[in-house]
Amino acid sequence: MKITLVKKILADGSPCKKCGDVLKRLEDGDQMKHITQVLVADERDAESAGMVLAAKFKVDRAPFFIVEEANKEPVIYTVYFKFVKEVLNQKMNEADELKEILEQNPDLDFL
Repeated sequence: MKITLVKKILADGSPCKKCGDVLKRLEDGDQMKHITQVLVADERDAESAGMVLAAKFKVDRAPFFIVEEANKEPVIYTVYFKFVKEVLNQKMNEADELKEILEQNPDLDFL
């Protein structure tokens, strides 16, 4: 299995805050060992490796993960907790998972 993490650099040259948060979680959880490569989607360079992949897979948020297995179509994950649960088979804190889903979908709200 090949896992690519794509993180973003904003147009002003600053790192994406959410990308930094996810990288910290990966490092704190000793999960970086599962990541094959980390690529950068630089908003200042449409030809950067990450921007090319984002366009190819029609992904409009970062960070995202591309999971490739032999003889299967690549699977894209834009939610860290879903990636950890489904790919790394690790349990996550449900409250943190719901918070991330809400952050990535501002049109959702609590009932």
